[in-house]
Amino acid sequence: MVGRVVSVGQALPHESAAEHVTGHALFTDDLVHRTPHVLHAHPVCSPHAHARVTRLDPSPALAVDGVVRVLTVDDVPGVNDAGVKHDEPLFPDEVMFVGHAVCWVLAETLEAARLGALAVEVDYEPLPAIVALTEAIEAESFQGGRPVVARGDVEQGLAAAAHVFSGVTEMAGQEHFYLETHASLALVDESGQVFVQSSTQHPTETQEIVAHVLGRESHAVTVQCLRMGGGFGGKEMQPHGFAAIAALGATLTGRPVRLRLNRTHDMTMTGKRHGFHAQWRVGFDDDGRLVALEATLTSDGGWSLDLSEPVLARALCHVDNAYWIPHVLLHGRVARTHKTSQTAFRGFGGPQGMLVIEDVLGRCAPLLGIDPVDLRRRNFYVDGQATPYGQVVRHPERVAVAWDQVVSTGEVVRRREEIAAFNAAHEHTKRALAVTPLKFGISFNFTAFNQAGALVHVYKDGSVLINHGGTEMGQGLHTKMLQVAATSLGIPLERVRLAPTRTDKVPNTSATAASSSADLNGGAVKDACDQITARLREFDEGRDLPWDDLVREAYFGRVQLWAAGFYRTEGIHWDSTRMTGHPFKYFAYGVAAAEVEVDGFTGAHRTRRVDIVHDVGDSLSPLVDIGQIEGGFAQGVGWLTLEDLRWDESDGPGRGRLTTQSASTYKLPSIGELPDELHVALLEHAHEDGVVYGSKAVGEPPLMLAFAVREALREAAASFGPEGTSVELASPATPEAVFWAVQRARGVTCTG
Repeated sequence: MVGRVVSVGQALPHESAAEHVTGHALFTDDLVHRTPHVLHAHPVCSPHAHARVTRLDPSPALAVDGVVRVLTVDDVPGVNDAGVKHDEPLFPDEVMFVGHAVCWVLAETLEAARLGALAVEVDYEPLPAIVALTEAIEAESFQGGRPVVARGDVEQGLAAAAHVFSGVTEMAGQEHFYLETHASLALVDESGQVFVQSSTQHPTETQEIVAHVLGRESHAVTVQCLRMGGGFGGKEMQPHGFAAIAALGATLTGRPVRLRLNRTHDMTMTGKRHGFHAQWRVGFDDDGRLVALEATLTSDGGWSLDLSEPVLARALCHVDNAYWIPHVLLHGRVARTHKTSQTAFRGFGGPQGMLVIEDVLGRCAPLLGIDPVDLRRRNFYVDGQATPYGQVVRHPERVAVAWDQVVSTGEVVRRREEIAAFNAAHEHTKRALAVTPLKFGISFNFTAFNQAGALVHVYKDGSVLINHGGTEMGQGLHTKMLQVAATSLGIPLERVRLAPTRTDKVPNTSATAASSSADLNGGAVKDACDQITARLREFDEGRDLPWDDLVREAYFGRVQLWAAGFYRTEGIHWDSTRMTGHPFKYFAYGVAAAEVEVDGFTGAHRTRRVDIVHDVGDSLSPLVDIGQIEGGFAQGVGWLTLEDLRWDESDGPGRGRLTTQSASTYKLPSIGELPDELHVALLEHAHEDGVVYGSKAVGEPPLMLAFAVREALREAAASFGPEGTSVELASPATPEAVFWAVQRARGVTCTG
């Protein structure tokens, strides 16, 4: 009866690919055109980075034609807070960043709402503002906990080391720049049930925030996410307040309320990837092996905590990357600044932590007189070794296998010889080829989030409908879930359909984040399907009926043809106080080799070729996985070489303003920044036990493959100086930053 058709492992297109490219795919804001009598919301935003609201008069807005209502703190029947830490007032009396909304205008048209927002009168008392991360460190402006990861004796290790170096590594944040900005559409039905369509990665948490703002229980609020036009972590926590505004407006007016941020509002009002500052000391032995590392990592949390504490925790847990370090002492701090509250972003602190050790190795290799490729390779974890937080590293040999495959198939040795010859012949243009590894832990830092549910219905005609708790943001999760369900039931893929993610179908869901959604939701879908197939096998009793006949007869035999599935990740535990435990189900591995060319006159650079081998276990959907690897790598290149967030740090009236608030001032990676050659291979023979069909996560890890590009740029810049030159390279390594690195390599005193 079942188990004959296998869809898992097939290279299938994204389940909504045709709808995406033809424009038929609906997103949250598209539903406005199907909803009559909609009101439009527009914010009244603070022009100050930090100020007290001394007067708020909405009455002039009500005189604007088309304005229906102005939402203020007096309208909140429940809790005036949009965050899970209770530190984000929905309507603040003290604004904490430029763009902070003090009230919202509802009107018949978006233009009327905009004009109404301009008419609202607000008086402010400006207060001192901390903008730069270094200012926060100097002022000791911190928030949240201060975690410590420790192993061995760092001082003893540094004292015994043959070579000790110290330095500072700084890295900027990153704008999510999802194609679809934040959007919510809320309405109230005849029974008083609040229904919110939201572009959210965490419908359950959106439901909870909306409920407590409205002063209701969660069962009175339903949140649906049809699909998102990108999320990248930016829609894990940040949508909640916007959904609450729409829901509040709908309950007060009795009409549907639509809230969609324009691009400028989205960039000025929502959080980014955390910028980090790291101060470090490192020791090596005579063979170039890491002996000890001490570092203090400070993240720029912005005005509230949001997810800054777990982001910092993951950063501390990834400073080691793929390298064994016997003695480790890592301190973490979250700075409070008067900027948007920084939030989750693909990698969730992992990239920032890894960048510290990669920067250390890149800067120290020339000082040690060791080739960077050799220095990295000789420091890999080996079997039996554990991370600084106490988790044994399983399958560390996969990094070495992937490394050797990249070096071989990428012809790294031959090409580096050719690059040396090219550099010797070209005074003003240099090339370099770098190879970097990654080891990324998969699971939520917060153990309770490592669970998922699903609902699978088999109808009398043999067709199947599945619901699960994960959201689709273009990453192919729904595609994989269809493949898992079809394979588990042993039926063709076309017999299975997937319904939108809703909190009244699958409750208490975790965010679609941490690269864990296929693991968690796939496990839940498979559990539900396995329950159904077990019942059908018992009913079939060896008759081997065709699927449709079996289902029909089972119905008449009163066999339950639907099931609620559940999955919890086993074997993980974490003590957040001591920063020790086994927080990750497994590690995803990867290796990239990148060749770049740098113009010594301008610092302009291009990536000539990239070779990648990445570990996704037994791929559930190879086409989806390769797309994720390519996209993640490109986004990492954007963070490390192009995307340059700038805030006004002057003492003028614009202090704290985001100056890169549009596509015209914020440079995103485009097809022109992709390598001339990009070769991606999935690591073979990489089955992972205890995970759905032996697969591994793919969403976040590939972003860190882009370290190879940054390290190649460093080596190319150093090539403009004498052999053994070590250069510091700013992050992002924009052409300007590369130019100054070249100048330093040449021994030119920099004044920029």
